[in-house]
Amino acid sequence: MINRLRHLALRSIRHKLIFASIVCIVVPAVISLIVYNGLSREAVKRQAVSNARDSLQLVAGSVTNLLSSKLNIANYIQVNSGLNTYFKQVASGNEEKDPYRRFTDANRVLEQLDSLTVVGEQTYVTVLLTNGAYYMNYSVSDYNPPDLTRQPWFRQMKELRGLESYWTGPERTVYVQDQADHPYQLSIARSLRLANSEIYGYVVVSWVEDQVSGIFDRLSKGNRVLMVDSAGTIVSGPAGQIGKKFAYVDLNEGTKPYSIERIDGEKFLVVEQEIPMNGWHLVLMQPYQDAIVDLNAIFSKVFLFEMISFFVFLLLLIVLVRRFTTPLVRLGKVTNAVQRGNLDVRSGVAGNDEIGRLGLLFDQMLDRVKEMIAEVSDHQARKRRAELKMLQAQIHPHFLFNVLNSIRMKVMKRGDPESAKMIGSLSVLLRMTISREDDEILLHEEIDLISHYVALMNLRQKEEAVLQLDIDPEAFLIKVPRFFLQPLVENAMIHGLSRQAGTISIRAVTEAERIILTVADDGAGMEEERRQELMRILNGAAYEAEPSPSSGSFSGIGLPNVAERMNMMFGDGFQACVNSEPGAGTVIEMHIPRKEGLRDV
Repeated sequence: MINRLRHLALRSIRHKLIFASIVCIVVPAVISLIVYNGLSREAVKRQAVSNARDSLQLVAGSVTNLLSSKLNIANYIQVNSGLNTYFKQVASGNEEKDPYRRFTDANRVLEQLDSLTVVGEQTYVTVLLTNGAYYMNYSVSDYNPPDLTRQPWFRQMKELRGLESYWTGPERTVYVQDQADHPYQLSIARSLRLANSEIYGYVVVSWVEDQVSGIFDRLSKGNRVLMVDSAGTIVSGPAGQIGKKFAYVDLNEGTKPYSIERIDGEKFLVVEQEIPMNGWHLVLMQPYQDAIVDLNAIFSKVFLFEMISFFVFLLLLIVLVRRFTTPLVRLGKVTNAVQRGNLDVRSGVAGNDEIGRLGLLFDQMLDRVKEMIAEVSDHQARKRRAELKMLQAQIHPHFLFNVLNSIRMKVMKRGDPESAKMIGSLSVLLRMTISREDDEILLHEEIDLISHYVALMNLRQKEEAVLQLDIDPEAFLIKVPRFFLQPLVENAMIHGLSRQAGTISIRAVTEAERIILTVADDGAGMEEERRQELMRILNGAAYEAEPSPSSGSFSGIGLPNVAERMNMMFGDGFQACVNSEPGAGTVIEMHIPRKEGLRDV
């Protein structure tokens, strides 16, 4: 799988540039389309909600006027003093005894009831008194008014007080002339009460439901509009839905300004408005796609434009990238040829831009490489000839050591052991100097070298210096830089003892984490200024300022070199201090860490 992904990876810089450019074009374009669509969709949604609410407001105004007209009929009958006086007399049995007067009074009431509904659509008005008398603006053949008492809602009339009204909701049309064309009716009912709150009659105003749904059809502009009561039952709307529950809208005092619901598999924008007089609600449902149809059209056009622009720019980009990367492809082919060993090939790329300068410099580099190869070949040939001559003239170091040992043995046979000992010491020092390549040795080897060195130095002086050793056995096995004590002992013999008799002491004490190594002499000591200078040298602060050791020094290693090598080997764990006073000798104390982890090489 990994190999397959590697095979699919872009290897050409041309392809990488094209891919990167496409990404840089596509990603912002897609993001801008998404953001634009989101912002536009939200703006169009707000506008659609506003338009839907405006449409619903228009419908609500007409429906409210219609219901108000029905309510005004009931109000008129209930508050009209003439009608109330007449109805009270009839209900109490105190009506006119004269039949003619009784007829004219009843006819006058019926004319008034007819006049209430003469304008507008058909409205059925019924006044039903408790003594069984009734008055209405329709024929008894259409409906018998006493049958109202058998309606399930009629018993709730007794609970009404004052101008309270009871809105019956949808029920089957009971008026014969409208039953065929108008299956449902709506009613508003009120109770008529005496001063002592005793009911003496009822007022019922009825009208066919089509009067409300007709308003929906005229003013809803193709949207679905329903009227539902406080329980969510559809009061007015399509005939097949009247009386059913509508569960897609929150009717609790308009807490949601709108909602988007999926009804019968289609998304609808749903808005609602309350009718204050009876607590019913008008609900407008607009197909969501119709609400955002403008947005979809705009988005489709923008998307089409974006795609056309993308492909045009993509073709232009590919042409330009291929043109710009042709010199790089040429350089790549030349590089492959050079990798195969062909140094005669040249790119021929020229120009004033970076790629042109790169091609020119690459060709010049190939020319220079050919020249350098020729020079190196000639140099190697001359070097091999010189090495051959050096090998022919070289004396093997072991030959020198063997000659010194032969001289030492002959001197011993002649009875001069002192001279033989000196020759042996010289042989040891030369062997350590010439044949040993490693820079680190054990401390006991370094002490042995110092013993031979002091013995040889005593040959050069009139008076001998005494070397005293006090070394902790554990300290013998630590590794130290080769010849790191020799410059200290040499300074003690030349500057401290002034090549005269004296004592040089080397002492090593082992502690838990370090070894304290002390080199002391009982010579002339030094002034404070010189002591401070020597302190800086041993702590590596004056390495460049310290002059190189004189040619008379055996090892050619000065004090700054010793400090540098100790710091390289032991890091910051190495410390040195110098104690000296004029006439009191000099003590150099070095703290050498024992643990490997303390070294900072």
